[in-house]
Formats: sequence, structure tokens, C-alpha cells
Amino acid sequence: MGTQEPLQARFEAALRALPLVAILRGLRAEEAEGVGAALVEAGFRLIEVPLNSPDPFDSIERLRKALPAEALVGAGTVLQTLQVQRLAGLGAELVVMPHADTALIRSAKSYGLLCVPGVATPTEAFAALHAGADALKLFPAELITPPVLKAMRAVLPTDTRLLPVGGITPDSMSPYVRAGAAGFGLGSALYAPGMAVAEVARRARDFVTAWAALRG
Repeated sequence: MGTQEPLQARFEAALRALPLVAILRGLRAEEAEGVGAALVEAGFRLIEVPLNSPDPFDSIERLRKALPAEALVGAGTVLQTLQVQRLAGLGAELVVMPHADTALIRSAKSYGLLCVPGVATPTEAFAALHAGADALKLFPAELITPPVLKAMRAVLPTDTRLLPVGGITPDSMSPYVRAGAAGFGLGSALYAPGMAVAEVARRARDFVTAWAALRG
């Protein structure tokens, strides 16, 4: 990777560039470099491979070796501290979870990794932040509507980044952004198992264009 820039500064830079997390659930290791390159070319800087994908650690290792340092790579659906340890050994940067397990958050931080846990209530959100979470994944977004996000936004620390995840499309981002979302996690509307690299690239560009229009 060849960078001495602190990880937190790299995270801030990635979020400023494009606060959209590519969730590559079902990615096969042999597809990793091609899909990753297409996403980075489109502007993506945050990429996760859920651990319920085939050979996820192999995919993560390939992505980390192939992509530039400004792209942060890691795992989603992290459920165990041993998985955190393995990610740290691969040079990964991101630990994304579907839940707010404070022990896992602290484990990720103890290894110097970024951690974005899933929360659905203010209680979970405050507990996750207290444990050291770097941003909060609002999951599932189908349950946490923009009015709910706005209500949570009103009571959480002002610098808390809330990233809705679940069913997000280019056309559905606007009401969440108006309610205070700082970015999004993107799943099947961006990538599905076996999808051609050209199609991933097209969908990535659609999301980048939609985000630029919202922030313009």
C-alpha cells in the first residue's frame, strides 16, 4: 500500500471523496481484482466483502493488494473476534457488522481498524459510539425510514456519521440525505453474484452520478 498516512485520515478522505460503501456479497475471489478496479475507477473508496461470501478472506486479501491505498477494504457481516484478528493480519482496514456488539467494536479498535457496526435504535447507537465506532450503519434501512433517521440524528452527537444500508438505490437516497444521512452502504443494487464487471461499473457510475446530484 505504501502510505504512512494515519488510517483515520484515510477514512476521512474516503468519505469526503464518496461516502458510499460497496457491499460485495457473494463475490468470488477470482472476480475480486476486476470488480474492485471497476469500483475504484468509478470513484468508490470504501469496499467490503461480507464474510458469508465464498472465500471472503481470499477476496479481501486480493482486493487489498490490488487497489490503491486511498481505497479502504474490509469485511462485512463480522461476527467473531477471531475474524477481526484475521482481517488485521491481511492489512484490511474496515470491520462492518450487522449489529452493535460492543465487544467486537472494541476488538476492532484494539487492532487499529475502523469499525462500522449496525444499529437500529438510539440505545444501540449510543452504546456503539461509546465502544469506539467510527460511523454507524443504520440497518435495515427498510425499517429505519428517513423520519426515524431524522429523529435519531437529533439526539446523537452532531459529528456522528449515519449510513443507511438495505435496499438503497440511486433514486432512494434523497430523502435519507435530507434527513441527515452522511452516506450509504450499497448492496444488490450495485453488485450481485456473477454480475459482469461492465455492469458493476455501469451501476457504480449511476450511484456516483446520483450522489453528486444530491450534493451539488
